[in-house]
Amino acid sequence: MFEKFKEIICNYVEIDPESITEESKFIEDLGFNSYDIMCMLGDAEAEFDIEIDQEKIAGMRTVGEVLEYFGGLVNE
Repeated sequence: MFEKFKEIICNYVEIDPESITEESKFIEDLGFNSYDIMCMLGDAEAEFDIEIDQEKIAGMRTVGEVLEYFGGLVNE
């Protein structure tokens, strides 16, 4: 899931996929703006066949936090 999520991230920001870690912060490290984040999450919903709760994900800042959340949704 992490590798596929990195591909989705790279559709929105110009960054080397190898430099993306679970500790990477979307805004500070990867250069996302809030619009890009929402679009990227929409792509992730389609790719992983999940439904994201916007309130739950709003406070998540790192790639790892979001992946952990996705993992819980995939297993439901």
